[in-house]
Amino acid sequence: MGMRELIVSKIKDGTVIDHIPSGKALDVLKVLGISGGKGHRVAIVMNVESSKLNKKDIVKIEGRFLSKDETDIIALIAPTATINIIRNFEVVEKRKVSLPRVISGLIRCPNITCITRHEGIETNFEILSAGLRARCSYCGIELSYSEFVELILKQLGTRT
Repeated sequence: MGMRELIVSKIKDGTVIDHIPSGKALDVLKVLGISGGKGHRVAIVMNVESSKLNKKDIVKIEGRFLSKDETDIIALIAPTATINIIRNFEVVEKRKVSLPRVISGLIRCPNITCITRHEGIETNFEILSAGLRARCSYCGIELSYSEFVELILKQLGTRT
C-alpha cells in the first residue's frame, strides 16, 4: 500500500468535513440532505489513516458552506468531526461540531398521539444529559440517543 497521499483534489470553495468516524460519511451526507443526485460536487474518502481516530472518513462539498445549525446536526452522527470552510483553496474557518441543545423540525415524533403529528406543529427535540437521550418538547417521549439518530437516518433516508 505505502501510498500516503489522498486521492481527492483540493476544492476551491466549499466545506470539508474531516475526522468523521470511519464508515459514517454517508450518514453525515444524509443528515445534511445531500443525496448526490443533483447540485454540489461531493467527494467522499472512507477508511483513511488518521492519527486521531485510527481510521476516518472525509467529506468535501464544493460550493456549499455549512451553517452553524448544519454543523451541529453533524455532531449527532460524527461528534469527532471538524469543519473547514474553504474559500479560494484556503481554510478560512475551522469549527468543531457541538451537540445542539434543541433540534427542530428535522423528524416526526414517533409518538402517534403527539400533537405535532396532528396539528402541523414543527417538532422540537431537546438533547438531554450530554447527548444520551432526546425528548419531545410536546409529548415528553424520550428516545435513547441511538434510537433518535436511527430515526433521523430512517426518516431522512425516505426523503431523498
